Amino acid sequence: MARLQDIVVDSAHPASLARFWAAALDGYAVAPYDEAELARLRALGIDGPEDDPTVLLEPLDGGPRIFLQRVPEPKRVKNRLHLDLSAPDPATELDRLTALGATVFARHDDHVVLLDPEGNEFCVTRDT
Repeated sequence: MARLQDIVVDSAHPASLARFWAAALDGYAVAPYDEAELARLRALGIDGPEDDPTVLLEPLDGGPRIFLQRVPEPKRVKNRLHLDLSAPDPATELDRLTALGATVFARHDDHVVLLDPEGNEFCVTRDT
């Protein structure tokens, strides 16, 4: 039986979107770049982490990894898959996320739909 290993998000600029999601999500951090990884990037003609076409968010608590990968085409339509975040105080969380660069897209009775800095939808709801 299969298990979820990674969540992969298409992106125009993976490094900056990875920083947004690392700040937005509790328990995730941008994976550090050791000398071997920097050498691998240089061998591919990539100057450094800011230009890395695939940036990894590591879970600090055993959740799935999140990869952000560069794609050439922009987002054009609604996501077919999105993340739902929960918070004990959704209003405070909305303020925090918009300060990080998210925008409120739609408000509903039980959740709010936001867009990350590249327009990907995600929702915030109250902890259950």
